[in-house]
Amino acid sequence: MSRKTLHLLLWLTLFSMAMGFLESAVVVYLRELMYPGGFDFPLQPITDHLALTEIWREAATLIMLLTIALIAGRNRTEKFAWFLYCFAVWDIFYYVFLKVLLDWPASLLTWDILFLIPVTWTGPVIAPVIVSVTMILLALILIRFTDSGLTVRLHRPEWILLVCGALLVVLSFIWDYSGFILEHSSLREIWTVPRDTLFDISLSYIPRRFNWWLFIVAELLLLFTTGLIYRRLKRHTS
Repeated sequence: MSRKTLHLLLWLTLFSMAMGFLESAVVVYLRELMYPGGFDFPLQPITDHLALTEIWREAATLIMLLTIALIAGRNRTEKFAWFLYCFAVWDIFYYVFLKVLLDWPASLLTWDILFLIPVTWTGPVIAPVIVSVTMILLALILIRFTDSGLTVRLHRPEWILLVCGALLVVLSFIWDYSGFILEHSSLREIWTVPRDTLFDISLSYIPRRFNWWLFIVAELLLLFTTGLIYRRLKRHTS
């Protein structure tokens, strides 16, 4: 990589690490207030105002990561690559700083709430970390070949494979929680269940089983596509 790109990589890494610390600091405050004895499932009830604030905080985090990627990238592929890179570094260091500040998680198999949009995502900590490492790998491949002067564009089949892999990852994260909710209300009924009732049901949720098979298929699909992209780009530079 050129010196300019290495400098950009350094600054964006520091930015993403700082965002990871900021995110973990917010969680430290929330757990101190709501889980003084230590975080665990089932979740403590929260007010609508606090729940809405959390959702908007997550949305704001995505906007910040997207914005820095749009500023850093010179073309669509680079912008996409920098977004993947910053998101992944932020996510990994979020857990690193939680371990430093709270000595949590106890292990990489500890369950966590990963996201709240559009429904609750849950899974063992190692799962999002694995996805983040894959995102960094793909991002660095795209950045490296773009930096070498090659016009890098993802082909439609590659996009389709990446999107399918990403959707399967999301499905694996919402699988257990969604299954729990559907045990209490059918897919048809869920739209007519009063919000307070649905909220009360969600508060009794305790993670049971992560769908590892679905996650592994998703991860292999993402790695396979990343390998295809690398081989194609490598062939154009040899």
